[in-house]
Amino acid sequence: MQENSAQNKRHKKKRRRSENGILLGSIILCVVTLLAITISLMLVFKYRAIQMENMVVMNELDEIRMDETVTYTQDEVDAMIARAVEEAVAETSEEVSGEFLDKLKELMLSGNGATAMLRYFYPNDIVVVDAGEYYFFPISDELARNTYNPEQLEIDENQVITYYENGEAVSHKGIDVSKYQGKIDWEKVADDGVEYAFIRLGIRGYTEGVIQEDATFENNIKGARRNDIDVGVYFFTQATSIAEAEEEAQYVLDMIEPYKVDCPVVIDVEAVSNSNARTQDLTKEERTEYCIAFCEKIKNAGYTPMIYGNLKTFMLMLDIEKLEDYDKWFAYYDEKFYFPYEFKVWQYTDTGAVNGIGTDVDLNISFGDWSNE
Repeated sequence: MQENSAQNKRHKKKRRRSENGILLGSIILCVVTLLAITISLMLVFKYRAIQMENMVVMNELDEIRMDETVTYTQDEVDAMIARAVEEAVAETSEEVSGEFLDKLKELMLSGNGATAMLRYFYPNDIVVVDAGEYYFFPISDELARNTYNPEQLEIDENQVITYYENGEAVSHKGIDVSKYQGKIDWEKVADDGVEYAFIRLGIRGYTEGVIQEDATFENNIKGARRNDIDVGVYFFTQATSIAEAEEEAQYVLDMIEPYKVDCPVVIDVEAVSNSNARTQDLTKEERTEYCIAFCEKIKNAGYTPMIYGNLKTFMLMLDIEKLEDYDKWFAYYDEKFYFPYEFKVWQYTDTGAVNGIGTDVDLNISFGDWSNE
């Protein structure tokens, strides 16, 4: 019995040593594993820190477009960009892209402010600024794109823009006029190279909703026609129903019946800043429906309908994806246009000068010749 007891003690000691060895090995393995994980995390965080430093400006700008419908004020955007630039400049040249900062500096010095920066850094979005707020719209692959190359635009000493292909001018010079241009000498206008004119036919009042003829419509359309200038007409809509949109279209059709209209018949869709405007609370869907109703009535009468507007019109006020079937007349006052989708006419200034007109006048460039259609 004593021999068995001693033997059992030897076995227990041996088993304890074995268990202790396993435990120690496990502890060492855990420590090694923990150390490996720690080192890995340190490397990851270091890499991320470098990446964050490299992209500090872009990260600030990314915050602006986290949600297409969430907006920032002008002051907020200016402050964010100024802070981002300050932080970026504080980094070493190895950690921050010099090319990136050079471009940022160029845009800041250009005087175009935050809008120009955002449009440069987000080429796949349409950036719209309205009432001090910024909106981002991803460019849709479902809509037809314009194929115009901005580098082929040339501006002369009179601020007239022409589009060239293979060294040859392929665009057409046009104007649009209303009672605000007063009495026009259309012979001098024709001699100044104006090929077509969009003439305001009338408006619907934005408070009472009464349709009114433009006071100079008849004189303008007759004067343009006498001097072989192609004409189109436009109507400033304030329709608040499909019935009113069709009423406006019918009014236009009745008014142009005695005349030869070569160019499109246009519905002018613009926001009215007056808080009493009857269209103030219309939704995007409603405006789009009324616009389609007008265009369809014009098209069914044998004319070419067209929609006039600016970035706010086409991106904030209307559902452009539902208007693919209609020509666009795009207003954007600059030496280069900023609109990816297809348009037929570009209104590039409202301070143009044309012989025969004693006031500033809107200048347009078109990429088609309606007289040949």
